[in-house]
Amino acid sequence: MTLSKRLLDIVLALVLALILALPFALLLLWLWAREGRPLFHLSERMRAPDRPFLLWKLRTMTVVSADQGVSGGDKRNRITPMGRMLRRSRLDEVPQLWNVLKGDMSFVGPRPPLRLYVERHPEIYARVLQSRPGITGLATLVFHRHEERLLANCRSPEETDAVYSRRCVPRKARIDLIYQRRQTLWLDFGVMVLTVKRAVKW
Repeated sequence: MTLSKRLLDIVLALVLALILALPFALLLLWLWAREGRPLFHLSERMRAPDRPFLLWKLRTMTVVSADQGVSGGDKRNRITPMGRMLRRSRLDEVPQLWNVLKGDMSFVGPRPPLRLYVERHPEIYARVLQSRPGITGLATLVFHRHEERLLANCRSPEETDAVYSRRCVPRKARIDLIYQRRQTLWLDFGVMVLTVKRAVKW
């Protein structure tokens, strides 16, 4: 990561944290009143093949004792009514400003993968994770909706895992590597603008 990209991340994260502090606090109170605790969901993700971190998100599903893998059709019934709204608007990802400030993530980059897929596809992620993971990214814009449709048809954790590993990981990696080769601050700015536009259209 270049110094200019890191400085942009810090400045933008601080500005957004200040702007969103009050409305986000009100959102938390509303979520607490509607759905109770916990308000946040912490998930282990990988910043590098050998470097995990805890990704912060607002909780969008009912709590179960064991929850593994990516979200597919098998988890659809666990998504709360508020969770659907948070996911569509991407408000569930606001807590990742903390991950950006800590340096675990950037605003733009590949989405941070789960450990099991990094261990299953070491050659792919050795290349992809040369870029710092991001809140959004080129693959998010290009492939995310198709990925959601693929996973929505899955009816078991095993099917979700197989479809994601076989059909999503390689395609997303190709897009992430295109971003890696062409990354500039202007490209990052464009990806962020398009991400916001998509979020407000839901």
